[in-house]
Amino acid sequence: MQFTLYYRGELKSGNSATPRHKHDLRRHFHRQMSALWREIPLSNFRGFLDDPAAPAAINLLSRKNGFTFAPLVSEKFGLVAELDLQLLWPQTPGAIITSGGDLDNRLKTLFDALKLPSEPTALPKDACPSEDETPFFCLLEDDSLITRVTVETDRLLDPAVTSSEVALFLRVRTRQVQVKHGTIGLP
Repeated sequence: MQFTLYYRGELKSGNSATPRHKHDLRRHFHRQMSALWREIPLSNFRGFLDDPAAPAAINLLSRKNGFTFAPLVSEKFGLVAELDLQLLWPQTPGAIITSGGDLDNRLKTLFDALKLPSEPTALPKDACPSEDETPFFCLLEDDSLITRVTVETDRLLDPAVTSSEVALFLRVRTRQVQVKHGTIGLP
């Protein structure tokens, strides 16, 4: 299965990438992932989103810190993800490495926002799901399920508010590495 996630806004790194910032990103991607689950082929697999306490061959839901998360790429589905990122930002060419680019920490922020929070401190203290966030859709159960990443950067030519503003296109390709009961036909 292939699809593209989009983001325009601040992509912080280091200490400025607070749990609040990462969760705001997670919420942004949740809306897109929710729309994806309403479309074929994923709409054919919504049965895997039943109550986590219900007996089922596969149940994608995971309860953490008051949220019920539904990761698409998970060991339960036998899926891994390959990611192609196009990152536009206001710095000049070459600045990704030499001045203020901090690409590795920005990518860490992005990957943290794409996956289930791994510990309670990964969420803001006052975080609770809104009505349309149950389940809370995310891309990854864990970022260890990313098997390939390519990154292309270019200049963001729109006037940016801050140097941390980006336009991000994230092309996702899922690949099934293990067929599980009930997942035949899963892209």
